[in-house]
Amino acid sequence: MSEKPSITIIGLGYVGLPLAVHLAKHFKVTGFDINEERITELHNGHDRTSEISSPELRNATLHLTTSVEDLTGHDIHIITVPTPVDKNNAPNLDPIRKASEMVGKIIQPGNIIVYESTVYPGVTEDICGPILEEKSGLKCGKDFYLGYSPERINPGDREHTVDVITKIVAGQNQSVSEQLTNVYGTMNGGKIFVAKNIKTAEAAKVIENAQRDINIAFVNEIAIIFQNLGISVYDVLEAAGTKWNFLNFQPGLVGGHCIGVDPYYLAHCATTFGHEPKVILSGRSTNESMSNAVSTAIHQTLKAKSPETSRPRTLILGLTFKEDVPDLRNTKITDIIAELENLGHMIDVHDPMADPKEAEAFFKINLKHSLDTEEPYDCIIGAVSHEGYLNLTNISIEQLVKPGGLIADMKGMWRKRDFGARYSYWCL
Repeated sequence: MSEKPSITIIGLGYVGLPLAVHLAKHFKVTGFDINEERITELHNGHDRTSEISSPELRNATLHLTTSVEDLTGHDIHIITVPTPVDKNNAPNLDPIRKASEMVGKIIQPGNIIVYESTVYPGVTEDICGPILEEKSGLKCGKDFYLGYSPERINPGDREHTVDVITKIVAGQNQSVSEQLTNVYGTMNGGKIFVAKNIKTAEAAKVIENAQRDINIAFVNEIAIIFQNLGISVYDVLEAAGTKWNFLNFQPGLVGGHCIGVDPYYLAHCATTFGHEPKVILSGRSTNESMSNAVSTAIHQTLKAKSPETSRPRTLILGLTFKEDVPDLRNTKITDIIAELENLGHMIDVHDPMADPKEAEAFFKINLKHSLDTEEPYDCIIGAVSHEGYLNLTNISIEQLVKPGGLIADMKGMWRKRDFGARYSYWCL
């Protein structure tokens, strides 16, 4: 393989697009996605994920395509497709299987196929490798080689971008590891950790998010405890955070494509070997129950202040899974909506970051286009701490709520403010 290998990136979402753009600064790169609308948007300089700016996208020396034929003749193929779970929270490997089948049809002797998708240990070699062999007619480890370099994209994070963070790499043999070290190291200034083997790299990735899930579960559990004591968990965390080794995890709904999903991959792997993953699944259970705890607390607080209101009008501020990102995947705000509707609430939703078409297509939610309202609400819920909501003035917030109504602050973003006696205020 040449010192300047040509590269394909399969899947141009939150992970694949930034990787493709930064690698294209150093190598010949072809970016592939099956979504024609996505490719058209990128050609027009628009990234709906907001990870890459229009100027950066327009200046990228990146070939974008939906044609499988355009993937032939390259040296390294990097697969960055999603790895979700099904309705039973079991790993859904269909996207990675299909991507492997597609790549298997076009690979050539000497190619390296690298997976960045989060999987449990063994998927790359035991599942993907045989698929590539079957579709290519080539022998894995002899005619082509496998690699793994787990993605570490944090949506909306402008500091820990793919070109500056440490990348883990692992190859099927030492030579492959060295080639991947050169490719990724050229992009990120040589910040490379070479894992012992592919399974070790797969395991490292899946525990990164499982660890965060467990820590958030602890904070969510104490948040519920302190609610019953009439204490805000945010006040408690602020005090405890003055100790030098206290871990700064925040309570809330755990959605998105990573933290709320990856622990199930690790749990699945454990059960195949007869081990019951009690801590991992306990954390998942705690975080999955948080939406019910929050919606119940908000409803009870409102009923205590306005017992005569049987069908409260409620405005939810925020729908995406995380602040200042447009990503709606696995958002848990929809659980809050469903539970409040079951309790009799009439719900409106506003989110300037979310794509209205996606909200309608995915959840049948018609987003409000503005915060203008002819009649104030019985309750507003600050569900996602977008910068625009953080910066709302007290007057702007109060104009949305009836006198005596409830301002519910799930994220604690307004907890240092005084809304006076005319309004009730609830904070997690």
